[in-house]
Amino acid sequence: MGKKNISSYTALLQKDEESFLEFLKAKFPVFYNSNFFYRDLEYGIRSFLEKKNIFITYGEADKLAQLMGKYFEKKGIFIKVSKTGWKVNYPEFATTEPGDPF
Repeated sequence: MGKKNISSYTALLQKDEESFLEFLKAKFPVFYNSNFFYRDLEYGIRSFLEKKNIFITYGEADKLAQLMGKYFEKKGIFIKVSKTGWKVNYPEFATTEPGDPF
């Protein structure tokens, strides 16, 4: 795993931030003020990149999850609540109806 690859993948995820967040929302139960877990971010990154025909290792996914978690924390989209999770602070993901969104 090269630093260059990690940097380019991080840049890609940050550039496609909106579509990446929408992808996560479609794949996982991600809503405004909901919990979101590190492992979901890790698997979401792998799946998102695979859709772009980019195949990464679990180690690379782990490093990218660390970097993207910190990135979303700095932007205020994720609020850290534990070592392995965040609260989603993204009002665009608010549900209009209370209860089960499915």
